[in-house]
Amino acid sequence: MTTRTKYSTAAQLLDQARKELDCGDVRQASEKGWCAAAQAVKAVAEARGWDNTTQGDVFRIVRLLGEEPGGDDLGGLFGSAALLQRNARKNWFTAKAVEEELEDVGRFVKLMAEIGSSTPPIVQ
Repeated sequence: MTTRTKYSTAAQLLDQARKELDCGDVRQASEKGWCAAAQAVKAVAEARGWDNTTQGDVFRIVRLLGEEPGGDDLGGLFGSAALLQRNARKNWFTAKAVEEELEDVGRFVKLMAEIGSSTPPIVQ
């Protein structure tokens, strides 16, 4: 999957998460929200030539990006995605709570796209 495809997939997953939430399926909305955030992280990692094969890599990358200029909000916004991942397994959240977390994930995906667009592509 190319970097551009990963961003497109992230946007599609976020849209699907909102649709799932509208249908009352908070678990699927949560899972899709998490996946949207993870795809956005993987897109930036791919553009930078960073390993992104494990879930641990995704968390590490967010931490690294959060240390860069302008990355102050990334950790908190990504925390919402992590909460959604947990909710997909445990189903603890109300629809309203999932909606709020999805808003943060939307902001996160947008920030990741901005970071990715300012990242020079890796020439191989």
